[in-house]
Amino acid sequence: MASMSAAERTLHIIAGPPLRCLYRVTAHGLRNLPSGGFLLLPNHITWVDAIVLQLACPRPIRYIIDQEFYRKPILHPFLRLVGCIPIDARHSHSAIRAATEKIAQGEIVCLFPEGQLERAGTLLRLQRGYELIARYANAPVVPAWLDQLWGSIFSFQGGKFFTKFPQRIPYPVTIAFGKPLKAEAANIPTVREELLKLGEFCFSRRPSLDRHLAEECVRGLKRKPFATAVIDGIDHTKLSRAKLLGAAAALSRHLRKEFPDERIAIVLPASKGSMLANLAVTLAGKVPIDLNFTIGRAANESCCKRANLRVAISATQFMERLKDFPWPEHVLKLDELMPRMKRQIIPWWMMSILVPTRLLLRLLKIPNEGGHAEAVLLFTSGTTGEPKGVVISHRNVVGNVSQFRQLLDATKHDAILASLPFFHTFGSTVTLWYPLIEGVRIVTYPNPLEAAKNAALIERYKLTLLLATPTFLRGYLRKAEPDKLRSLRLVITGAEKLPLDLAKNFEERFNQRVFEGYGLTETSPVVSVNLPEPRPTKPGEQVQPSSRLGSVGKMAPGIAAEIREPETDHKLSLHETGMLWLRGVNIFEGYLLDPERTAEVLRDGWLKTGDLGRFDEDGFLYIEGRLSRFSKIGGEMVPHEAIESKIVDVLSLSGRDERPIAVMGVQDEAKGEALVLLSAVDIDLAELRKKLHEAGVPNLWVPRRVQRVDSIPVLASGKLDLKKCRELVEKKD
Repeated sequence: MASMSAAERTLHIIAGPPLRCLYRVTAHGLRNLPSGGFLLLPNHITWVDAIVLQLACPRPIRYIIDQEFYRKPILHPFLRLVGCIPIDARHSHSAIRAATEKIAQGEIVCLFPEGQLERAGTLLRLQRGYELIARYANAPVVPAWLDQLWGSIFSFQGGKFFTKFPQRIPYPVTIAFGKPLKAEAANIPTVREELLKLGEFCFSRRPSLDRHLAEECVRGLKRKPFATAVIDGIDHTKLSRAKLLGAAAALSRHLRKEFPDERIAIVLPASKGSMLANLAVTLAGKVPIDLNFTIGRAANESCCKRANLRVAISATQFMERLKDFPWPEHVLKLDELMPRMKRQIIPWWMMSILVPTRLLLRLLKIPNEGGHAEAVLLFTSGTTGEPKGVVISHRNVVGNVSQFRQLLDATKHDAILASLPFFHTFGSTVTLWYPLIEGVRIVTYPNPLEAAKNAALIERYKLTLLLATPTFLRGYLRKAEPDKLRSLRLVITGAEKLPLDLAKNFEERFNQRVFEGYGLTETSPVVSVNLPEPRPTKPGEQVQPSSRLGSVGKMAPGIAAEIREPETDHKLSLHETGMLWLRGVNIFEGYLLDPERTAEVLRDGWLKTGDLGRFDEDGFLYIEGRLSRFSKIGGEMVPHEAIESKIVDVLSLSGRDERPIAVMGVQDEAKGEALVLLSAVDIDLAELRKKLHEAGVPNLWVPRRVQRVDSIPVLASGKLDLKKCRELVEKKD
């Protein structure tokens, strides 16, 4: 083991104390560091990563750095003093030889494998140079993760380095050192997997994640209390953050006093009233349940029974539209209740402006911690059967909002169109809780299918963020004028796969790229998303991409991933296709009153997503499809979505407004399963077979029969309704 030179010790004595005043470093996994020489591979977030790493490590670290920086006159004396190794990308042999010698002498050699600073706080492509050093030195490889540095003045948060104020001093930093990997085992996918796991380890230990959801909302609304929180897209009335908090606080006192119930249903579309109701229920220490009023009476009766719902919040006009809804015994009508509460609202409104946050939290009786307690209950759309109650904890919501905050990097000028229903997990976290916590202005509209009216709101209020599903985006293509969406800076889709023709047509019409993301109700929901490319900081600078067509983007911070064999759960490389498993603060707590189905998907903190996926070398995630949307025919896995895409292409069906086809699997004695094509258009099977054959489609992918239907069943979100599709196929059989 090498020791510090006298000059290095002097430098540490002089520089160490002031640096520790600036950074409060917490190190985990120091026991994992080998006693001899090894190669250290950390993520690279800021210009001061090397300094922070050295504060955490008890031994001197020799950094491999770009020769351009090594030779800068102001830096060279210090870099030479601490034993840095310069490297020229075009002539790297001397640096590799020097690093190998240092490791052989028992030194720690550190290389940042991404090769450049992260521009979105997500892990970049890992460069292969480290593999040469590890192999030549035959040395252990130790991955390391630096957490919480994103947002410091030395990171690219906000699209710039340096020119921002420190968020706090001392700045807290968490560093985790992983277990050593043998040189031959430290390939690109393995190192990426280990880095993601260390990132999840660090992220999940952030103290702020244990706050109660209500506390996070109060803190968010207390910032700039006179700024607009929400605009109702129907009547264009506004609520400031302070007024929203005051009204919700008054309503929460009423709910606490009148109803001992643990959970309260909310039956409203996306609106100012719905936002108020959700916030009030949370401030009351209860669990809001936004019920999906589009899924029918039987499904909602099941939801009400499972959650033991006796109280609901709605509005008279909306109740009149729901003729066959199973209302619980107590229904609070906001349009009748809130006008009667003006005397209670005004004092809380004033307190929300004048009273310090900590005192206001005590007056509202909000617990100090939320943790793993139930915060929100969402019911799945029931695509494959009876709706499941997904228990989302305070840590889940607070954590996923924090993850989405880093990905979105919103500015004070951003504003969101909130037309997704709050019973949809995407709408719940991203257009309800995220704006409340982060202070982002929203404009609500109750129907995402009314594209022309939504587009008019985007133009009128200069909205910058549109979050939708592909089904809803098709409405904009048909009904919205191109100039209506000029103010948008980001269009993100989720919930279903984004067809490439839709993305292309949308960009051509509106000059707006569509960025696909991925998530599940069980992940609260954001897992990954494509993002606009970061701007180079200087001419000619090569910046790694933040989006890739066909992928669902890069993983949100704090989420670990594994790829496993679907039938045996045997672990595969991240670059192989298999079952996607995830772990992170955003993974749900389980299904309500359903331990069997919970045990099927949750194991040792890992979630079995049910999706088949893989990662490419740049870290982009590709979802090949739901396992439930595959058929095993003759021993081979046949993807329904890929077949549908091929059929749409060969028959030129992409221009239709409604979904034209759906592929379903049925039992077959000879080959296990056979394919049935449900079609809302007339299709000649012989002609289809010929065209698929000409397109090079395997015989196993060709449907056995075509079943004509009036329309393809879909849910309100645009997802395929697999339950009704299966009923159509079985009815025919």
